[in-house]
Amino acid sequence: MSTPAEFPVTWAPRRTRAVLLPVCALLVVMFAVIAVALPANWQFNDRVLMVLSGVLFAAAGLMLARPRISADAEGVTVVNFVRSRRLAWAEIVGVNFRQGDPWASLDLADGTSLAVVGIQSGVGKAQAIADARALRDLVHRHGH
Repeated sequence: MSTPAEFPVTWAPRRTRAVLLPVCALLVVMFAVIAVALPANWQFNDRVLMVLSGVLFAAAGLMLARPRISADAEGVTVVNFVRSRRLAWAEIVGVNFRQGDPWASLDLADGTSLAVVGIQSGVGKAQAIADARALRDLVHRHGH
């Protein structure tokens, strides 16, 4: 059984983060260097906008590195690209991760579903399946 023995537990695409965080830092540095190296006929405002462009691209990269899902005794916290949501165990009816899905999803008691981007197939299908099963086991154990 792949269920974690103790709380809290967090699932996140760690390799994605390991790549994106240094790339984001590199983007800011690279755009700052470009701003300094621009020809003399470029205005100060142009240079500032060049640095801000690097910061903007880095912010987008950091958003992509954000997804995760954390579980504790009271429920789960799903953090996706922009939003996060806290759910009690009783609110979660099921965990789905069908073949071809980019990430897992939660079926909720109110009839809706919620994407769980923190468990995604893009970083390893076998690991994503094991993580979804572990989450499903926790939902069955604590949700009923």
